[in-house]
Order: sequence, then C-alpha cells, then structure tokens
Amino acid sequence: MKPNIELLAPGGDIEAIKAAIIAGADAVYCGLDAFNARNRASNISFDELVGCIRLAHQYNCEIFLTLNIVILEREFKTLAKLLSRLVNTTLDGVIVQDIGMLYILKKHFPTLDIHASTQMTTHNIGQIPFLKKLGASRVNLSRELNLREITAMTIAGKEQDVLMEVFVHGSLCVAFSGLCYSTSASVGNSGNRGRCSQACREEYETTNSGNNFPLNLKDNSAFFDLPALVDAGVHSFKVEGRIKGASYVHTVIDSFRKQIDGYLETGELTQDGERLYKVFNRDLTNKFLKGDLNQSMFIENPRDNSTNHALNAKNAISVVQIHDTKQELSQERDALQADVNEKIKYLSIEKMNLSLSFSGAENMPLTVTATIVEASPLPDSKPVVRVIEIHSDQVLVSTQSSNTTHDDLVKRFKNLNSSQYTLESMNSDELAQGLSLSFKSLTALKNDVAKQLNDGQAILPEVLLPTLEKHPKADIDAPAALSLLICDESDIHLGELTDADIYFKLPDAYKRGCTKYVDFLNDNPRLIPWFPPVLIGKDFDVAVTILEQVKPELIVTNNTGIAHRAYELGIKWIAGPFLNTTNSYALLALQESFDCSGAFISNEINRQQIQTIARPKNFKMMYSIYHPILLMTSRQCFFQQSVGCDKPRIDNGCMLSCDKSTSITNLKGDSFAIDKQKAGYPSIYNQDQFMNMEIINDLSHLFDGFMIDLTNIGAGDKESPDKAELIRQFERLLVGQHEVSSALDTLVPASTNVQYHNGL
Repeated sequence: MKPNIELLAPGGDIEAIKAAIIAGADAVYCGLDAFNARNRASNISFDELVGCIRLAHQYNCEIFLTLNIVILEREFKTLAKLLSRLVNTTLDGVIVQDIGMLYILKKHFPTLDIHASTQMTTHNIGQIPFLKKLGASRVNLSRELNLREITAMTIAGKEQDVLMEVFVHGSLCVAFSGLCYSTSASVGNSGNRGRCSQACREEYETTNSGNNFPLNLKDNSAFFDLPALVDAGVHSFKVEGRIKGASYVHTVIDSFRKQIDGYLETGELTQDGERLYKVFNRDLTNKFLKGDLNQSMFIENPRDNSTNHALNAKNAISVVQIHDTKQELSQERDALQADVNEKIKYLSIEKMNLSLSFSGAENMPLTVTATIVEASPLPDSKPVVRVIEIHSDQVLVSTQSSNTTHDDLVKRFKNLNSSQYTLESMNSDELAQGLSLSFKSLTALKNDVAKQLNDGQAILPEVLLPTLEKHPKADIDAPAALSLLICDESDIHLGELTDADIYFKLPDAYKRGCTKYVDFLNDNPRLIPWFPPVLIGKDFDVAVTILEQVKPELIVTNNTGIAHRAYELGIKWIAGPFLNTTNSYALLALQESFDCSGAFISNEINRQQIQTIARPKNFKMMYSIYHPILLMTSRQCFFQQSVGCDKPRIDNGCMLSCDKSTSITNLKGDSFAIDKQKAGYPSIYNQDQFMNMEIINDLSHLFDGFMIDLTNIGAGDKESPDKAELIRQFERLLVGQHEVSSALDTLVPASTNVQYHNGL
C-alpha cells in the first residue's frame, strides 16, 4: 500500500496558486490581505480565494488559508466576520498560530479544519496532545528537527490522530519560528504579525571570522531525503515560498511531484534536482534534517545564488564563459516563465454566472431553476453548464396581496450575487400573477437554493462573539507583587532579601537521565520551576521527569508540552511570556482546556492593547518589567560565523558546556550581544535591557505580579547591576515610591520600553 503523501505548495498570488495547481500540488496554502504571516506576499482577496478553491478542487487539489499570526483583542470582531464567511465556503483548512484563535475556531467554527502553524514552535511529543485538545488536526513541525526527532513526533501524532507536516524546501530562518523578535524590538515589525524585516539576511560589520552575513543560512531542501521522510511517517511535504513567483513555484513543485511519484512507483529517486538551482536559491542544505549542524549551512550571499551555481557547474572562468553561462541561465528562466504562463493562461478563477427562473401556478409549488455557467478548466473547451431545479415545500395560493411579484423575488434572492456567483438575471415570466407563498416556505426555498449553490452545504449564520466579562484581580487594592527570575544556584540567597516569588529557570538541555535538578528543587522548595520554550527529544524527557518527580505546587512554562503534562498531573501552572499571549481568548483557552492559573502577557503589545484584555475569573495576569530583550534563539551556532570555533560542527557537548559570548554590529552601528549559556541555546539580544517602569503607574491595577529577570543572560561582557539593589528599588517602586525611578535608571543605564509604546 502506497503511503498517503501530500505535496503542499505556497501560493503568494493568483499566478503562483495556478502554477502550483497545474504542477501537481495536492494542496496550496495562501493568505488574504490580513491575518497572515507573509504580508510581503501579494496575497489575494476573499472573492479570489473562493475562485481559487473552486479551481483547485477541479484538479483534486486542496486550499489552506494562512491565519498564522498572533491576534489582538480589537481584531476578534473582524476575525469572526471573516471566519463566518469562510465556513460557508469549501475551504479545506486554516493554518493558525494564535491560541486564542484556536479557541474560537473549536468553539464557534467547528467545521473548519485547523492546522497548527510552524509559528507555534512545535518540537516535542508533549505538544501534540496539547494542540489536539485545542482542535488541531495537523501540525507543521519546527524546521530544526532531525529525522529521529521527526519520527518520534509522527508516532505521537498517530496516537493522537494528528498528521505531521514538514518543510522540505525553501528559506530557512536561523531562529526558531515563533521565537524571533529581532525586528519587533528594533523597528516594530514583528515576525509574529507577518512583518519580519529579515534581520538575519542583513549585512553586518566584518566579523572576526571574516563574515559579513553571519546569520544568513542556505535554503532548506530535502529533495533527496524523501524516502527517509516517508519512512518517518510524515504526511505533508511542505514547500516554503509565498513571496516567490509563479515560475519558482511551478519549477519546485513540478520537481518534487516527479520525485515523489517516481519514488512511489519504483522505490528509487528518479530526479537529479538540477532544476531547483535554475530558480531562486541561496544554495541548498539538508543539515537540520540530518542532525549535522555545521558551518556549511551558512552562506555569504543572502540573494539569489543560481548564477553562482551555474558558473561553478560549468567551471566558467573566462569572461566569455561567464557571459555565455549567464545568458544561458537567463534564457532558461525566460523559457520557464513562458512555459508557466502558457500552462496557466486558461485557468480561470472568475465567478460563475448564475441565472434564476421562477415558475409556478395556483396550487402548484413555486419552482426556481438555477442555471450555472462555469468556465471550463481545459483550453478550447465550451463552458460547463449546470441546471438545478428546486421546489417550494408548499403550494402557491391566490391572494389579493401577492408576495411573489418580480420585484419581491429580486429583493429576496438578490444576495445570491456573491463571492462565488455573478447573478446575471432573474426571470419570472413563467410565474402566474396574484399568487403568494407563506413567508416560512419562501424563506425555506431561498435557503434551499443557497444550499444547492453552496455545494450542498447549508449557509451558516454569522457568529457574533459574546462580550467577555473583565474580572478584577483577587485583591483589587493590593499592589502587584514582585517576582524574581534566576538561573544560577548562587543567587538563591537573594530570597533572604525579599518575600517575592522566585522562579528558577531550568536549562534548555540536559545529559540523558539527568536527575540533578530533581534533588536541587526538592532541597529548595521555595523555588518555582521555570521551563524554557524549546525542549527537544531527551531534553523534554528530562524536563518531564523533573516535573513528575518534584511535583511542585506551581510552575511557569514557556513550553506547551510541559503545560500539558502539568495539566495531566494536576500541577498549577502559569503560561510564560514566550507563549506570545496577546488576547483574552488565549487566556480562556489555557484556563478552560488546561486549568491554567495565570499567564504572562506578551511584551510585544502596548499599553492600549494590554488594557483591552479581559481577565478570566480566578486567573492571574503577570508581566515582565525588567529583562534582556531576546531577539532570536537558534539551534545553530552563532560563534562559527562571528568569532570562529575550533569545532567543525555542533554536538551535545556544545550545548552542555559552551558559554561563550560576543557581539555583532550591523552597518547602522547597532550592536547585538550573542550569548550562549551552559546548557542553553545560542541567542542574540538587544543592546538595551527592557525596563518598563511606566506600566506600574499605568496598569498596576490589572496585574497580579511584575517580574524582574536577574539571570544575567544576554548581558555579554557588560557588567551586571547589583541584584540586591535592583530588588530593593523595584520593591519600592511597586508600593508607589516613584522617586526611585532615577536610581533604577542609574542601575540600568542602557534600557528601553519602546515595545510598550509601539505595540503590534
């Protein structure tokens, strides 16, 4: 039995969608003008989406809509209107990042199939049941996983009846998707809102290792790894590229289509992949998939590398050879584009033409004959004509005040002119005059016609989301409590200076079978475990063991896999700031589905956006007022490209023992600290610390607690402020002694709260 494999193509505009369909994609993902994570793509209108769905279905291809950004409170009314329209189409799925959107989809729009976006940073087996409980039927895995880790995820998916989707071609982010705040912190263009400015592709001052593009990765390609991915149990092979054109999409999808079909037919790979180098690429790598993270994954050219590949392939050295090779490549590209244009020019997404005829006589039912004219998907073929006849459930009766005049019928049926149909004419010449039909029967007839025109699906009414009640915090008059985050065992003594809650940040990585932190947390019961966002493979297993053996009264977790296990164990938990919580519905989802006790509100949103959030009953709202500003976290090594490293590739020893720090500087003169803690992922931080004293005066009544981060992470070679003094000054600030602001400014001279003003 052949495996059920889906080839999923990008569609950034109409031409690209058509190109993907004609190239043999099993499904295409595309975005509207709003709510999608590629706002630099052309994207499409709602009417065009409906046309694309119809066209795709003619070719047995599905359409998925990207709604993969975090959602702000004020947007849910507009979002509900959009979803109310989408449920009345034959859309095949929606791709989602925001937990609040997952909540309203499951609760109010259950007919829409939900796919969890790669923006949800899904990388361990505990996250699958979490997403399943929120309604996801498939998950797009983090791009950093290797084959062994993907296999473990697909096994977990089968247990939960959740499909796994893996990127097999296209651009690679150097950061974990969903955990990149680089352009959000610097220019307000958040990747979590589809406005990434691609800081990783920027040019920087030449580093010590001689690189000007130290964060720029080659493109991903698993073209020759298809058998391994099939064996791993992957369902959907996804190609990245919604800002690419039709020629690119057709070339890549056609290449993968032939490779997949050839393999399924013969058991062998039949394609050499050379066509992939004819279109845009930054050279290709499969090293994440192989688990071989090394320096060869980087490339100094962030732009198109196809010309360089052609020159190298032909060993073109002389001026004439270089000229001829470039000209040949240009001609090949022109030919590709012309070929695609020829193939898609007959494909139509135009609305279908609709004509209605009404007929009937006394004591006979009212009959509506709908004639639908649709463009043929084949060139030089006649339009496809369909005729549907629908009868009223009651008969027409003679009356002095008729309600079936031509004008009456026009008023009642005119809204069948829709995203799918152009209502060209309505004819009532065959309908006798002076007749009426009960209002109920006339309404039922109109609904039956609409249902038949909607592929047999009844038209669902618009969903109006209920107004959420804003519940006050438990003690409305009490000032928000201070809490501390530490990661160094030597900082436990800080607890002697304060009654504040103390969170202990657990590592990202562990030795297999590590029990050190079980004993440590049992010996220090005051510490509240703080789990990091990324926990892959054995590191997740160890983190779960810590949770199960310590069984703390309360934890904070930035990882949904740990959240789900805490819920199963009955452990109280708070959602950490890296779960990107920006709206009330996310809070409701966490509370109602997983008995969550509270959440840190995202530092990406501003004062006005925070104020609109409605706290659920008996739920705590927290906020980090002082911390290093994380720009990106990566599974790759930032030191190879910046200061150099003797190791040719990353291994477990790197994760557990490396604690380097350095910095890189862009061409504007802005420096960014690169920090690698022992047992932590390489990360890049802003030059300023985040310190928001304004929120204490503005919104203290909304929050149960404000946290200060005393971990020293991201400090690089800067001298850290006196931690004891920081605690004293922040405690004074929280009880209204605002005069200490100047002292805090002196303690933290390089600080900003620009995100609190800019927002999303």
